[in-house]
Amino acid sequence: MTRDKRTIKFTKPIFSNKEGLQLATPEIVAGYIAKRLKTGIIADLGCGIGGQVIFFAKEGKKVYAVERNPEKLEYAKKNCELYDVKNVEFILGDVLSENIKEKVSDADIIFSDPARPLAEKERTLENLEPPITEIIKLYSDTTQELAFHAPPQMPPSRIAFDCEREYLSLNGQLNRLTLYFGALKRCDRSAVVLPGEAQLCSSGAPAIKTGDLREYVYEPEPSVVKAELLNELAQTSSEAGGRIFFYKGDERRTLLTSSELIESPFFKDSYRVLGTTGKDIRSIKEILGSENAGKVVLRFDIEPERYWDVRKKLEEGLRGERTLHAFGFGDEVLVGEKIKK
Repeated sequence: MTRDKRTIKFTKPIFSNKEGLQLATPEIVAGYIAKRLKTGIIADLGCGIGGQVIFFAKEGKKVYAVERNPEKLEYAKKNCELYDVKNVEFILGDVLSENIKEKVSDADIIFSDPARPLAEKERTLENLEPPITEIIKLYSDTTQELAFHAPPQMPPSRIAFDCEREYLSLNGQLNRLTLYFGALKRCDRSAVVLPGEAQLCSSGAPAIKTGDLREYVYEPEPSVVKAELLNELAQTSSEAGGRIFFYKGDERRTLLTSSELIESPFFKDSYRVLGTTGKDIRSIKEILGSENAGKVVLRFDIEPERYWDVRKKLEEGLRGERTLHAFGFGDEVLVGEKIKK
């Protein structure tokens, strides 16, 4: 089992250096992408340590695994052996060369997860290596069906391609943005939630209505927020018999609200509202004490170095057993209790 900082990436002890593991696509995500791109022959340009190649090979007839770094290509070979996949042709070379293009010319789909700087103030397409625009220019006469991973922090408006922008969240965290071209495109914007593979596509749904705070609030999945699909989420909930409203939101968090408890795979978490108050220690502690709280999770903007100091002050003197959550928007704090799924 191989982990990175946040999640189990692979169920087997893969071969990799630190950078390769950090950039590798988690196994569950690679499996979903491979099913979405299921075809006869696929070329993975810049395959890295082969995490995605393994699952392309499981779903398709043949995979071209192209990588210019010989060390990474060797890792890819070993990892494919580890996962017992044999229908892979490994090619060492520059994916932007005519020689490589000729070698993969019978591919039905061209896929690439370009390398990006590990430290970058603002994610852009221009700093990807190799650049998506260059791959499109070179390979578009080979096939129109192309797919690329791109920095998931980028909003749809900053991606000026005629493609589907699919944002994917894994275990409540934004994980991937995949761009689908040609016949692979299903809509302009989409969101996927893993595990579970719930999917939502842009459809021109009517705007979600803003409403007063009700008995329940919800955090939508980050992929839904990033894909700007709150309208579609509200529409699906309404069709299922439950009305949700936009309550409040900022760059870091969004809350929806409803009078009745609604279940949706596109909610990261749901909360029962216990009260609202001003953003001061005394007022928040009054609600916490009256609700038999023992711990409180802070969900408002606060400097990381002050988080535990503030939390300690809020929890001081509490004798209850409940863990509550305090959401802050401006001068208002909402206190709620997470509803177990």
